[in-house]
Amino acid sequence: MTNPAERLVDLLDLERIEVNIFRGRSPDESLQRVFGGQVAGQALVAAGRTTDGDRPVHSLHAYFLRPGRPGVPIVYDVERVRDGRSFTTRRVTAVQQGRTIFNLTASFHRPEEAGFEHQLPPARVVPDPEELPTVAEEVREHLGGLPEALERMARRQPFDIRYVDRLRWTRDEIKDADPRSAVWMRAVGPLGDDPLVHTCALTYASDMTLLDAVRIPVEPLWGPRGFDMASLDHAMWFHRPFRADEWFLYDQESPVATGGRGLARGRIYDRAGNLLVSVVQEGLFRRLGDAAPA
Repeated sequence: MTNPAERLVDLLDLERIEVNIFRGRSPDESLQRVFGGQVAGQALVAAGRTTDGDRPVHSLHAYFLRPGRPGVPIVYDVERVRDGRSFTTRRVTAVQQGRTIFNLTASFHRPEEAGFEHQLPPARVVPDPEELPTVAEEVREHLGGLPEALERMARRQPFDIRYVDRLRWTRDEIKDADPRSAVWMRAVGPLGDDPLVHTCALTYASDMTLLDAVRIPVEPLWGPRGFDMASLDHAMWFHRPFRADEWFLYDQESPVATGGRGLARGRIYDRAGNLLVSVVQEGLFRRLGDAAPA
């Protein structure tokens, strides 16, 4: 049986059906909608497969337009917007059953000699990932075991996720909590040596916990949810090369939530404190029972 990391690589291995058209699988899972990180990762694979391999992606901007249906293939149509001397631009439209569910614009840049460099240091010093429990371990400790549904989810999870701050389970624990979160993450197994696969795997992971920062002051992350939430858009800037099967720190904060929407910003660092990726996402939050079509 393949492990979850191998299944992730397989999920990102799109079928090329025309020069600029690709088809991706969507696992038939008991979810209301396709995970947004999957669609973003597959769309970036489609864009990357139409560019020269010597130009890594440096930014992407995307919109989640409609929820995708689990188990139904997704077609990715790539428009070759620009092929310049230094930059390449691709626009990708994701279509499922004749309806556009997602679009993405990605820019690729030929590496250049740096005229200068700087970065702000990480906002705080955190424990190493080896010192922290996995999410499954924290849940088992709190509940005295792992419910069957969470056990199945843990077995399918392609990333090892370890929260820097212990999970909060009650409203007393979230009282006066800042809208911030941080997690260590890495793929649960090797992802091979294709840089595009690592970039797209991290794009997949970047949608997993980012909106936690919006929810933290409102309700415990684990337990019954009071809100339905969905990603509205997603933007990423890739600063340095990385491997998604090595530990990276995902530091997340929410500067504002209002009008049913919450904004989250993320910074992804390697273990040496080098800033690898910057992420921004806006999410929709509606109280359960008040949900209406987006």
